[in-house]
Amino acid sequence: MPKPLTVAARANVQPFAVMDILARVAELRADGRDVVSLCAGEPGGGAPSGVSARAAELHASGTALTYTPALGLADLRQAIAGHYKRWYGIDVPARNVAVTTGSSGAFMLVFLAAFNPGDKVALARPGYPAYKNILKALGIDVIELDAGADSRFQPTPEMLAAAVAKHGPLAGLVLASPANPTGTMVSRDELAVLTDWCTEQGVRLVSDEIYHGVTYPDTGAADPRGVCAWELDRSGVVISSFSKYWGMTGWRLGWAIVPDDLIQAVDALAGNVALCPPAPAQIAAVAAFSEESYAQADAAVAEFSRTRDYVLDKVADLGWVDAAPADGAFYFYADLGPALAGYKDSVEYCSDLLETEGVALVPGTDFDGVGGGAAVRLSFAAGYDAVHEALERIERFQRA
Repeated sequence: MPKPLTVAARANVQPFAVMDILARVAELRADGRDVVSLCAGEPGGGAPSGVSARAAELHASGTALTYTPALGLADLRQAIAGHYKRWYGIDVPARNVAVTTGSSGAFMLVFLAAFNPGDKVALARPGYPAYKNILKALGIDVIELDAGADSRFQPTPEMLAAAVAKHGPLAGLVLASPANPTGTMVSRDELAVLTDWCTEQGVRLVSDEIYHGVTYPDTGAADPRGVCAWELDRSGVVISSFSKYWGMTGWRLGWAIVPDDLIQAVDALAGNVALCPPAPAQIAAVAAFSEESYAQADAAVAEFSRTRDYVLDKVADLGWVDAAPADGAFYFYADLGPALAGYKDSVEYCSDLLETEGVALVPGTDFDGVGGGAAVRLSFAAGYDAVHEALERIERFQRA
């Protein structure tokens, strides 16, 4: 008898409950149901016009699209470096810019380059689940920090010190500001404290800044677009993307700002893992740094802001509690409070909401395996009209 084949234990990552919801959304729509989905973290406006025009010109020209350097085209790396001068006033050498296949590709390369199997890396819970899943698949031990409303859903040095006391030395900290699913940000002073702690402890900071620019004026932040970790220290890694501020999700293009000691490793890994990021997306993306593209992206953020204001105004009517303040990104995350009565958890609530009223939300279990059963995330990237309709349906559902 043949010896049975196996599936690698590293592939045993937690599936997302939202995938079942999205599959059901597709079924309902195929049956003619009117469904409002507030699941996707995806701006609806698409790429800036200059980027799309450059891509159209490229394809119309018949230019042969060949491999690029593993870390991206020189023109694009230089343009990204210029973006850091424009937004943060810092000089980033183009050699430290690694263009990647989305920010997901950046996380994979950086985690491979910076951490060994068995290393311990801390991250906040609730948080973006792919951090945990990629790290676990690479054999890295994930240390979750219970970051609730009292810390604005962000990690603190006290949490990190407690984690070290319990689990031993950390090799890394993944920090997201603005964060998914909560939208919360750390201030410059808070980031400085975390950066100092990482430096003193020999911990590699990986700063997820993909939502920089998708931030809102009423937060009163001194740094309205967000603080770049490289403004304070250059031993960590900064990760960003064209997907959120520029609305280029399907172009699959991101980048990492990589410290000198990791450049060679990231370059070698990038060449082996993907050869290079998508060439046409790279060529077109240079146009994202034009004045027109910045203006269009800012206009999209202003529309997110209008929708966010509406959501925040409706919190009391919804009866949800412990809501994250949504400093940035385009998410609203809250505990369902009394609305959860009669349901086992938010997965069951979301399923019933979808079947009854045709509204799709993401259950908090996708972001928090401990307390997420009481929470939900909605994305207001779907636009004002969609969110307005969805919240009216949710209120009706909760009154029934």
